[in-house]
Amino acid sequence: MRVPGQAWLQFAAVPEGEGTGLMQTALFAPRGLFGLLYWYTMYPVHLFIFGDMAKAVAQLARTVPVVLPSRRARVSNESVI
Repeated sequence: MRVPGQAWLQFAAVPEGEGTGLMQTALFAPRGLFGLLYWYTMYPVHLFIFGDMAKAVAQLARTVPVVLPSRRARVSNESVI
């Protein structure tokens, strides 16, 4: 996404009682005055967008089964002649 600055979106799983909470953090490093204007103008919109995004991710985590990757067979570093 092209924005007047650099943007990051972070997710973290946080232990919470018997379950796990989802912490979402939006970071923005504005570039110049236009970057600052962009961030503060879009801030209310981002509250809705990011809030809905976090809810959707949490809902998927509740409904999609967890599939763990299988362990790969160990490969020996010894040469075979």
